[in-house]
Amino acid sequence: MHPISDKLISWYKKNNRDLPWRNISDPYKIWLSEIILQQTQVVQGLNYYLKFTETFPTVVDLANAPEDKVMRLWQGLGYYSRARNLHAAAKAIKLNHKGKFPHTYESIKALKGVGDYTSAAVASFAYNLPHAVVDGNVYRVLSRLFNIDTPINSTQGKKDFQLLADELLNKKQPALHNSAIMEFGALWCRPQNPKCEECQLQAQCLAFQNKTVAQLPVKDKKIKIKNRYLHYFIFNYKNNVYIQKRTEKDIWQNLYEFYLIETASPEPAELLFKDKALKRLVSNFKVKSVTPVKKHILSHQHLYATFYELDLKTDLKSKALVKIKRSDLNNFGLPQLITKYLNQ
Repeated sequence: MHPISDKLISWYKKNNRDLPWRNISDPYKIWLSEIILQQTQVVQGLNYYLKFTETFPTVVDLANAPEDKVMRLWQGLGYYSRARNLHAAAKAIKLNHKGKFPHTYESIKALKGVGDYTSAAVASFAYNLPHAVVDGNVYRVLSRLFNIDTPINSTQGKKDFQLLADELLNKKQPALHNSAIMEFGALWCRPQNPKCEECQLQAQCLAFQNKTVAQLPVKDKKIKIKNRYLHYFIFNYKNNVYIQKRTEKDIWQNLYEFYLIETASPEPAELLFKDKALKRLVSNFKVKSVTPVKKHILSHQHLYATFYELDLKTDLKSKALVKIKRSDLNNFGLPQLITKYLNQ
């Protein structure tokens, strides 16, 4: 057993948070928690985990659910491909594994949306199999402990950190070790203001000794931010509105939205109202309101949205748009950007 693993486990037993996916061995619930917590902090993900486990107590319940219900429950969490992959994986478990969650690292990794980290997490936490997890918290702990400045998002970095995590793993208690190092990164070896002065790994921490804690971990900056300009037209007819489903492989796939005109740059309202497709769709209307531009930030995109409320004098006839009562909007999965507008 590695002495660092010993100290991490000792720290964890005194400092760990009481979370509902801990101290259980149900692979479905562990997998669900891991998918929800990708790109999501515990404080936000907890309520979603509770909603999902209450609505879909088993993986078969999730598999049998309509996709719209899954997407609606996921609404607000972002990275909606996670929800689509979650649903597809549940269906595959029902079809290919007779509703029983797979029990090997390889079979778990074969599920849609599951990579090295998630398969290692489920394999270790549910079945106590000796697979080391490497998530953002683990990258941070390892890079500081061993003063490694190899970018964590590089091919070499991913390989090196996985090998190091495997070397440190307590193979007799992999679930406990993995929980400990992840929790240590989340609560102690934090991105900002880590508790170095109180840390029981201070003597082993090369970054602390070399005063490089604040510079680690290193990440290559390759991401280019894309700006998008979204103009949403809300067609009101009596107590009804019109929505459409996003079906293309893009942000918010399979969620619902209002009629959209997207432009490559900011456009004034007077030009948008001259749009040929819009003019073919609506002609007899009154402009009720136009919002100021609202900025919505995604990981690789900045969205600039404007909402135009139009009161129609006559009903719409459109195959692409679905007419619903405005009061029923909450029954559909909507992007958080639209939900914020409706709730303002």
